[in-house]
Amino acid sequence: MNFDLLVHEAWPAYEQQSHDGWLLRYAGGVTKRANSVLALNPPADLDSAIRAAEAFYGGRGERCVFSVGPGAAPGLDEELERRGYELVDQTCIMTRPPEAGPKAGGPLDKEVRIEDRPWRGWLETWWAVDGRYGDGLEAAERVCTGVPAWYAAFEEEGVALAVGRAVPQGDTLGIYCMATLPEARRRGLARTVLRALTRHAGTASAYLVVTVGNEAAQTLYRSEGFQFAGRYHYRIR
Repeated sequence: MNFDLLVHEAWPAYEQQSHDGWLLRYAGGVTKRANSVLALNPPADLDSAIRAAEAFYGGRGERCVFSVGPGAAPGLDEELERRGYELVDQTCIMTRPPEAGPKAGGPLDKEVRIEDRPWRGWLETWWAVDGRYGDGLEAAERVCTGVPAWYAAFEEEGVALAVGRAVPQGDTLGIYCMATLPEARRRGLARTVLRALTRHAGTASAYLVVTVGNEAAQTLYRSEGFQFAGRYHYRIR
């Protein structure tokens, strides 16, 4: 699997510009995935390509960010480090092979709501947990809905306590936006949402991304059959 492209396709920037084999992505500054350079091919002139990227983001009032994943252009990470780019947000890629899923449901399944588009309660819960970007919810919703996806939430009395998003991508499923309100944690709700999404999709193979420091989430995903498959990070200046 080309994880760089899978993540790019599942979380699409609404403004994209090609330059010398690189893809410059912008989505209002909300999330690095949609506001970073996807640099998978060696450019003809590395210095010129980096300068073009810096001009692209500088013209939009943003810091320049590069996504450095398994397929990044050779030597790019070292060159960015040499130029003073900071390494941030180290992220694990985890995959579940077909023989490991989907998992059986449980007694909480009837409380899981699944829709083709995010509703206000879903968005508010996700943003309450993952909204590190101030008032950028509108831009984040635009990114989320840029490709077909399913949105799931475990609800009690109309309140979404745990949410997730699943993106069908050929013979695999991308799992994104897994979030549980702090007061609802340790009840198995994330597991319930994850299983509901994978069963709804009917796709045995799945992948997800999780920050290196989020060991609790990694433990949950391993118990659901996901295995470490690689990692990526960002360089920012």
